[in-house]
Amino acid sequence: MPQRRTFESLPFLALVFTAGLLVPQCAHAQESEVTAGSTDMAVRIDREIAAGYSKHGIEPASLCSDEEFVRRVYLDLAGRIPTVAERVSFIEDVSPDKRLACIDRLLASEDYVQNFTDTFDSILMGRGNRGKVAERQKLWRPYLENVFRNNRPWDQVAREILLARPDSPDQAGAVWYLFERQDNAQAIAEAVAPAFFGIRIDCAQCHDHMIASEIRQQHYWGLVAFFNRSKNQKTDAGPRISESAIGGFSEFANIHGASSPNILTFYASKTVEEPRPEKDAKQEDIDELYQAPLPPNEPRVPKFSRRTKFVDEILSGHPMFAKAFVNRVWAQLMGRGIVHPFDQMDSMHDPSHPELLDGLANDFIASGYDVRNLVRGIVASRAYQLSSIRPQGVDDPALFAWSIERSLTAEQLARSIQIALQQRVENDHPMLPELRERMPDVMPETIVTDVGDTLFLANNPKMHQVILEGSQKDGLIARLALQADPKGAIDDLFIAILGRHPDDAESEAVLEFIQRSGTADSFEGKISRWQNVVWAVLTSAEFRFNH
Repeated sequence: MPQRRTFESLPFLALVFTAGLLVPQCAHAQESEVTAGSTDMAVRIDREIAAGYSKHGIEPASLCSDEEFVRRVYLDLAGRIPTVAERVSFIEDVSPDKRLACIDRLLASEDYVQNFTDTFDSILMGRGNRGKVAERQKLWRPYLENVFRNNRPWDQVAREILLARPDSPDQAGAVWYLFERQDNAQAIAEAVAPAFFGIRIDCAQCHDHMIASEIRQQHYWGLVAFFNRSKNQKTDAGPRISESAIGGFSEFANIHGASSPNILTFYASKTVEEPRPEKDAKQEDIDELYQAPLPPNEPRVPKFSRRTKFVDEILSGHPMFAKAFVNRVWAQLMGRGIVHPFDQMDSMHDPSHPELLDGLANDFIASGYDVRNLVRGIVASRAYQLSSIRPQGVDDPALFAWSIERSLTAEQLARSIQIALQQRVENDHPMLPELRERMPDVMPETIVTDVGDTLFLANNPKMHQVILEGSQKDGLIARLALQADPKGAIDDLFIAILGRHPDDAESEAVLEFIQRSGTADSFEGKISRWQNVVWAVLTSAEFRFNH
């Protein structure tokens, strides 16, 4: 028998509900797979994952119910829970391929664009403070939105970001990846390695990596050298990254004091040859070293450009580039990477399914680095659509034998709260900055929820404000308070927020709470009690996780 999934209750819930409530229910899953229109990628995934089950002699979880699937796929693709109407429409659909149709509809939506823009903004740039986030709205965010709206090939996007020489207005925001790092070549190198190649090189600054010996100190300083001639420049056309034709020659010392030149090289790549001047020789920054003619309002480009060499000879065709992206998206949708952690794809972290990783990377390349096709292949697979109730006796999450629970990002939580309260969704809702600061990680290696989260959600004035907004006319709380049938209202509450019906114990506990002062209460009294109940369910672990 499968084990019952439980979430730790928040302290307030213990006061409002009896013990053991707010545990997600899983209706019996129909044993049907998406077959019509399935991609070869989904077939590959299920074949390789099933081979892992067989090898370890385990039985995976059953397929998730429609109620579980529609909530999960909306959170993963649209970045929010479904509305009540969207949920009902999906569940009542009797088409055999309705899951695949739902996936395709969401991938074509603006919600998908905004959700993946949020995710990759954080993955590529880090959370940043409110000032940095505000600055990104001018150029960087519109650029990312264009990437996902038009499904632009990831290899071209990576080239634009790292070359940072826009040749059209819609590429102007690509420069922000380097520009925000303020001429700090080491910060750039330490960001580029995990973002585009899936490895961390920070430990190789002072010596070869002490555990993953294939990552050398020369890889760290070689990557730095590709960017150490670059400099931020403000032009009439906007922020730009200039590049000098001279300089950037230095040596790095290891922990034993031995020095080596910072040649243009990187992990699993060839060395880019560049003549080095004699020691102490003076270099002149003359026009002959640059391409001509110079574009108007654009920085001049060296004939020997280190950034050009990097994207042409290191990035292009790098053996880790496609694998790193595939592994990251897999981790985003499946709860952990095929290599885990997803940004440490080195010799100390073996892939759980090496043939699958290689195959998906090859598929990704063959598709022309089609991001949407990759996402579709993963979410159309049986492995993605398993129940999140862990099977008895199966403990290793690397087998992907059940759907791994994931905490919602700040953006997913903010949008989902608004959907649950039946409000118009604002991507820049006032509570979002507060949630970003409290929940900085988009794909945390480990998930920890503590009393601090509870206190934040209990005491934050922006959270209080959104509850009050839900109490206005046409909001969820006002509608619940107006219902003559309290049991029907409780059912509506659970469906709107958790996407499921309450069990008997949950229904009885809520009913007892809302009728605590008797049936002759004023409307304001009903609103107050429903506010408490709605707050308790919204801040429960069940709501704050994708499962």
